Amino acid sequence: MSRFIVHPIFFLKHNINCISRSFRTTFKTMTISIGDRLPEVDLYEDTPANKINLAKASIGKKLIIFGVPGAFTPGCSKTHLPGYIKKAEEFKSNGYNEIFCVAVNDPFVMSAWGKQTNVDGKVRMLADPACKFTDALELSVNLDVLGGKRSKRYSMVVEDGKVIDLNVEPDNTGLSCSLADNIK
Repeated sequence: MSRFIVHPIFFLKHNINCISRSFRTTFKTMTISIGDRLPEVDLYEDTPANKINLAKASIGKKLIIFGVPGAFTPGCSKTHLPGYIKKAEEFKSNGYNEIFCVAVNDPFVMSAWGKQTNVDGKVRMLADPACKFTDALELSVNLDVLGGKRSKRYSMVVEDGKVIDLNVEPDNTGLSCSLADNIK
């Protein structure tokens, strides 16, 4: 019985597509970090027709962006969002131009949640319905209890499109480092 042995050089010369594909699948982008620029991804405010790109919206501005696992959830509705609403005027007097809340929900749900919590003029509610922004930040997490892929709970300060402070909850959904009291 004879064996057929393929020399490694032959494999490299003749199967380059397989190798390059395997290299592409092994590279992983890194979670957004301090010093990184925001991704160019559209989010939605109130309706699918009203697109907001935070990378563009942050040019020449200082923003607070915080992500929550879902609209109308207890931790988000009772603690996280209310903290930012309560401190909105203080943040603005300290040089922050705007505050944005991002969740993997549709724009109509985010709009209704904003109306229920009286965010008008204080916090802008942005929907990430396909999780594209959250995935680009590498801050998504699978939460089956909320229907699948959602956002980890986080807060960040962005100045002129660049992240200058970032707080991601160590357990992805807790209520500690991402709260409004931790924004300086």
